[in-house]
Amino acid sequence: MRAVFLDHSGFLVETDSAALLFDWWKGELPAVKPGVPLYVFASHAHPDHFDPKIFSLDDGTREVCFVLGHDIKLSPRNLSRWGLSPETAEKCRNLRGGETLDLPQARVEALPSTDEGEAFLVAAGGQTVFHAGDLNWWHWEGEDKAWNRNMEANFKRYTEPLRGRSISLAMLPLDPRLGEAGFWGPAYFLETAEIQRFLPMHQWEDFDFTRKFLEKYPAFTGPTVPVEQAGQVFTL
Repeated sequence: MRAVFLDHSGFLVETDSAALLFDWWKGELPAVKPGVPLYVFASHAHPDHFDPKIFSLDDGTREVCFVLGHDIKLSPRNLSRWGLSPETAEKCRNLRGGETLDLPQARVEALPSTDEGEAFLVAAGGQTVFHAGDLNWWHWEGEDKAWNRNMEANFKRYTEPLRGRSISLAMLPLDPRLGEAGFWGPAYFLETAEIQRFLPMHQWEDFDFTRKFLEKYPAFTGPTVPVEQAGQVFTL
C-alpha cells in the first residue's frame, strides 16, 4: 500500500484494487495509479477538508465515485454553484454515521463525527484504511466544562465500533492547538483498535507535535509514522 500526504488532512492511498483520496483541498495531487477506480472522500464541508475542485476528477479517464459526509449538500443550488453535471452528480453518495456503502472495489463504513460530517472506514484490496475526518476528542481550555465532558462521552461512543478492529492504516487528528489534550484522541484510537500504521494529520504544519506525542506516549512509537512535509510518500 502506498500513501501520499497532500497537506493538512489530505491523503491519497493506493491499494491493489482502488485509489482512495481523502479530504483533498490543498497540495499537489500526484498521478493516480492507472487501471483502478478512484474513490474520492470528503468527510465534511469545512473548507480545510472539502473543495468542490474534487469533482473535476470525473474526467472520463477512469471509474470515479464521490463519497461525501452528510453535511455536503447536493442541493440544486450547490450543484449549479459547483458546476456539477448530472452525470457527475450521479456518482456522488452521501453517508451518515452508521451507514455502509458497497462499491465495486471497496466497502465503506461511516462513523459519526464529534464535529461535522463523518469518518470513513474503507476495506479495499485486502487492506482496511481509516480516515477520521474531524472525529476527535476535542478538549478546549476555556471551554465550558460540561461541553468538554460531553465531547469526551460522544468521542468514546462514536469510536466504539472500532474496538478490536484490525486497521492497516489510520489517519488521525493530532492537533497542536489543543496542547497536550491534542494527544488524547489519537492515543484513545490506538488503544481501542489494532492499528498497524498511524499517519498524523490536522497538525497545521506543526509537524514537531508528533515528536512531543511520542515523548508522552512512547508505547505508540511502533505504529506511528511521522509526517514531515506535504508531498511525502509512504510505502506501507
